[in-house]
Amino acid sequence: MHEFSVLIIRSGALGDLVYATSVIDALKAQYGESTRIDFVSTPGIAKLFEKDDRVNRIFPLKHKKVPLWLSGDKKRVVSFSKENPYDLLINFESGRQFESLVQKIIAKRKIGYFCSQIHFPKSAVHMVEIIKHIFKEAISQQIFESAYPRLIGSSSEEIGIKYNLPSDYVIVSPSNSHQKRNRINYRAWPNDHWRSFIARLAEKVPVVIIGNRGEEEFFEKLRPFPSNTIDLVGKTPLCDLIGIIEGAKALIATDTGTAHIASAVNTEVFALIGPTPAEVTGPYQTPHNRVHIVTANLECSPCYKTPVMKACKENICMKQITPQMLYISLLSAKIV
Repeated sequence: MHEFSVLIIRSGALGDLVYATSVIDALKAQYGESTRIDFVSTPGIAKLFEKDDRVNRIFPLKHKKVPLWLSGDKKRVVSFSKENPYDLLINFESGRQFESLVQKIIAKRKIGYFCSQIHFPKSAVHMVEIIKHIFKEAISQQIFESAYPRLIGSSSEEIGIKYNLPSDYVIVSPSNSHQKRNRINYRAWPNDHWRSFIARLAEKVPVVIIGNRGEEEFFEKLRPFPSNTIDLVGKTPLCDLIGIIEGAKALIATDTGTAHIASAVNTEVFALIGPTPAEVTGPYQTPHNRVHIVTANLECSPCYKTPVMKACKENICMKQITPQMLYISLLSAKIV
């Protein structure tokens, strides 16, 4: 019996790949549980699927801007498709550097950028909805309406033992992907705010601090942490991080990948958001999760990538979210 096969191209940041997971269960529901799903993805970020048996194979694409004729990674994908033609190719990447790859891959049907017309909603909608409209023509309307991002990582039980976690904890994720840029990090919450909030939160509930390897310089500015704190910065593979977040009572973060992971595993998430449009790029709200956007509600927000943001040297929309505002939000949700 022929096994329906799909290749998905999504090679971006962590949040981009989390958004794209909305297609996985949808494809399984449409074409059967035996559907074979492969991904072309950024190597490090693709570890998101390390424990996910819904995904069959990952083709790592380290340098996406390298043309096909010079890229061993791209040529491997094309060669594989010639020997094992796909039933369906879904391309979520709009960059021109993907056009030749999409054209050369062998598939009976191709949808997405460079291969089909996409009818996006006219009004601004969340990026998950944008992703869903790219693959909408491949599934039924009923399946489309119930398609949400979902992640599978290490089990929360396994993780609890491995990292000696308490049964009831809250995660604080202070960093974000813009931390190392040599300019103002407009998504960042002030370090003094983080220190004050973590100290207060740790008086009420065990706190787990998470962050990526290589961010030590940033986290040294927040240390030492209070005694009721577990410091897991740089200690968790991505598949374990999913389990840690899934097992948490809640996660607090800025507009960054860990907030998207939380929404995809239905952990209550509190996202500190200033210049970015929460309704477009914030954690995705579904019938199965709880998302709280904590904001100063300034008239100039959102202003991301606009002259208003570039003229703002004080990052006032993030500074004016006080630790007290965040703490009250957690109190209202009965987290503390």
